[in-house]
Amino acid sequence: MRYRRLGPSGLFVSELCLGTMTFGGSDGIWGQIGQLGQDEADALVRTALDAGINFIDTANVYAGGESERILGRSLRNLGVRREDVVIATKVLGPMGAGVNSRGASRVHILDQCKASLERLQLDHIDLYQIHGFDAETPIVETLEALDTLVRHGHVRYIGLSNWAAWQVMKAVGIAEARRLAPILSLQAYYTLAGRDLEREVVPMLKDTGMGLMVWSPLAGGFLSGKYDREGKAADGRRAAFDFPPVDKDRGWTVIEAMRPIAEAKGSSVAQVALAWLLHQEAVTSVIVGAKRVDQLADNIAATEVRLEAEDLAALDRASALAPEYPGWMLERQRSYRAR
Repeated sequence: MRYRRLGPSGLFVSELCLGTMTFGGSDGIWGQIGQLGQDEADALVRTALDAGINFIDTANVYAGGESERILGRSLRNLGVRREDVVIATKVLGPMGAGVNSRGASRVHILDQCKASLERLQLDHIDLYQIHGFDAETPIVETLEALDTLVRHGHVRYIGLSNWAAWQVMKAVGIAEARRLAPILSLQAYYTLAGRDLEREVVPMLKDTGMGLMVWSPLAGGFLSGKYDREGKAADGRRAAFDFPPVDKDRGWTVIEAMRPIAEAKGSSVAQVALAWLLHQEAVTSVIVGAKRVDQLADNIAATEVRLEAEDLAALDRASALAPEYPGWMLERQRSYRAR
C-alpha cells in the first residue's frame, strides 16, 4: 500500500480508501447497495486496516446515518487508535422531513457535523465534504460554516464532492480571498467507462493541486468482469439499481480491451480497472467498497498490478473521450505557444 498527500496539505492517505456505503442498509436504495451488519462491517474494516488502508469514507445520508454508526462501533470494537485512521464523511442530502434538513446551509452543516460526530463516536472528523452543489445556498455561506468547524476543532480538513469545475474554482477563489479554510479535495466519479472528468475537472485539479478521491471506480459493478455484451450477469446489482449511468456499447468495448490484459497479468478485470485509476496522475485515492471480505481482498490486490505503457495505450484507445469543444480548439491553439 502506497500513501499520497491529500491535496496541498501534509496529510497522507492510502491510495485505496475503504467505502462504507454497504454498511447498514435495510430497504430502498441503501438496501439494494448493501445490508451489512456490525460483524460483517468489522471484518471489512479489519481487512482494510491489515492491508495498510488508513483512509475510510462514509456519509451522513448512507442508510440514514446507520453507516456512520456502524463504522464508529467498528473502530471501537477493533481497538483502532484515532491517530491511525483518516475518517471522511459528507453532508448535503436529506436527514429529515424539514425544508432545512438538507443542503449546504450553515444551519444544516453545523447540525449535521454534530450529529455525525455523535454517530461516529469521534471528537473530530478528518475530512468533511460537501456531498454535492447546493444552488440554493451562497457558496460563501457554505465555506464560512466549514471554516467555523475547522476553527473550533470539529473538522481538520474540508473537501467537496460532485461539483463542476467552475463551481470548485469559484469556491477556491472565495476561500482564498476571505482567508477561509482551504479546499483540499474533490470526490468524483471517474472510471475507464466514464472519463468525462478529464474534460474540465482534471485540468482544474492539476492547476490547483487539489486531491481527487474516486467513487464507484468499477462503475457500479459494470467493470467487475461479471458483465459482457451477450448479457452475462444481467441480473446483477445493476438490474435493480442501474447507476452510475454508463454508455453500454462503449463500455463493452472497454471491457473487451481489459480482458486480455487481465489474463496476461493473472489478475481480474476489476483489478485492471482499479490499477488504471492508480496510474492516473490526478488520482489521490480510490474508494473501494465491498459486501464480502474476499471482494475487498480482490480489490486491494489491484495495488500490485503494474500496467505497462502498451497496456495503458490499449486502454486509452478503447476508452478515450470523443473530441469536444472547447477542448479541441484549446488543443489546437496550444501549439501557438509550444516550445
